Amino acid sequence: MKNILKEKLKAGKVVIGTFVQIGHPDITEMLSHAGFDWLLLDGEHGPFDIETMLKMLQSMSGTQTVPIIRVPWNDPVYIKRTLDIGAYGLLIPLVSSKEEAEDAVRSVRYPPRGIRGVGPIRASRYYLDFKEYIATVDKELLVMVQIETKEAVENAEAIMSVEGIDAYFIGPMDLSAALGHMGDANHPEVTDAISHVLAVGKKAQKVAATYAFSVEDLQKKVEQGFQLISFGSASRLLMASAQESLAKIKEVLK
Repeated sequence: MKNILKEKLKAGKVVIGTFVQIGHPDITEMLSHAGFDWLLLDGEHGPFDIETMLKMLQSMSGTQTVPIIRVPWNDPVYIKRTLDIGAYGLLIPLVSSKEEAEDAVRSVRYPPRGIRGVGPIRASRYYLDFKEYIATVDKELLVMVQIETKEAVENAEAIMSVEGIDAYFIGPMDLSAALGHMGDANHPEVTDAISHVLAVGKKAQKVAATYAFSVEDLQKKVEQGFQLISFGSASRLLMASAQESLAKIKEVLK
């Protein structure tokens, strides 16, 4: 297993991807060919089952785009299944304590270091690369936890201390809601919380990840120190493109 996304991150590069909440392999195929560094299949909010995700991962084969899956919960069964179908990275939501971070790491690792069951069917090219996969997956898999609660902010240092956590994702909308400022990612309490987590993450040498709403917002996030950034989502990109095109058409037809 070779994860080119982790290679880019270790080299200090900013990597751009997007969230996919439309459950069809055509979407992931098109976005992969568009040139994103990574795509995240959103198992938390997207209408996906595991078979749909498998087909979407297969549609990305042969490209340089790395597949990440956000699982719906910090659950070892779901984590195991997403890894077995070939995810190269995981985003685990609502990790608010060191213990929950440790649970996540145990779920992605084989015994004796973890509890993952052995059956990496597609992940090991249907067992053709079984020995190589088993030997390399701990090093190559990208494990991200989502910092999106007040407790997670308070426990950031403990969460970041867990060996096996590579990155943390700050969801500005979820965090603003958790802090009592729904939808206001620029509220001082929210920005202070983000700055605190960034400082802790930098000290712990963990990759900072987040969501950007525009090119200008993305540039600001890069300046803040974020390295893995989602540029909107597939739904937002599609809607924005449609609205822009229709606005131009309506201007012509006036």
